[in-house]
Amino acid sequence: MLINCVAYQEGKKLTDVPVVDISEYLKEPETFVWVALRDPGVDEIAVMQDEFSLHELAIEDAARGHQRPKMEEYGASIFVVVHIVEMDRDELTVGQLAVFAGPNYVLSVRRDSHQDFLGVRSRAEREPHQLNKGAGFVLYALVDAVVDRYFPIVDMLESELESIEDHIFSQKDEQRANVERLYALKRKALVLRHAVMPLMDAVGRLHGGRVPAVVAETQDYFRDVHDHLFRIAGRLDAVRDTINTAIQVTLSMVAIEENDISKKLAAYAAIFAAFTAFAGVWGMNFEYMPELKWKYGYPFALCTMAVVCGYLFRRFRKAGWL
Repeated sequence: MLINCVAYQEGKKLTDVPVVDISEYLKEPETFVWVALRDPGVDEIAVMQDEFSLHELAIEDAARGHQRPKMEEYGASIFVVVHIVEMDRDELTVGQLAVFAGPNYVLSVRRDSHQDFLGVRSRAEREPHQLNKGAGFVLYALVDAVVDRYFPIVDMLESELESIEDHIFSQKDEQRANVERLYALKRKALVLRHAVMPLMDAVGRLHGGRVPAVVAETQDYFRDVHDHLFRIAGRLDAVRDTINTAIQVTLSMVAIEENDISKKLAAYAAIFAAFTAFAGVWGMNFEYMPELKWKYGYPFALCTMAVVCGYLFRRFRKAGWL
């Protein structure tokens, strides 16, 4: 679906362009065209390929979707893929933004995402001196908008991790639920990491040293995006390490709790073993046994059992087993 198709000249909006006239506007000097598509069909992609003379391999990647973040050069143009990560209830969903940037055009193809980039276009149009830098600045603005939306997700992961850590020590009867939440959180962090790390490598190729001509005037902006990605990657590493530590602590507490239960069971088993031993000895059916004819034999047996079991209970309690 076509979202926008606009021609700009000297950083200012010239006019909305019919798709069939894109190639004509590309011939105008000091003019570039910015087209935005959302979940386009095969026919729409084919039309854009003809109008912009796009490389067939890049078109194939944009049409199929589900590509890893990357940056590829095709002659004077570049092809950039960025993952759009967003929250859907309690789960993270991943969409894709594919951007074709040439000397005088930008084509963005958004898939599987509810987030729009109308704010990016409005921001760029309010800064004609920046928009006058052409496709390089538009590419930066789109990538920067996606990266900025990663920060609230990292904040959410850190807040959820803090909440789980509090429950680890305050709710000892819910350790299984804590482990399940930690593993779910680890999966979310991994989803975001898969979006950040390849993109950081791709953006690193857009500043410093030899860079594509399209972004020659916007290297400083991409350096800033790279710094943002580096910060996010560091925070994700900290979250991952903390999750691993929290899982180990939780499992250790479960083992300690199970050990305490085992001690209690062993203590009570020892007490009842003593009780059973006395009852077994005095319950043997022999005709000649001490205390069989004694008037106080039965109370004596019960008292002996009670004293021994009481002594064992006291010793186990003093040792911390009960």
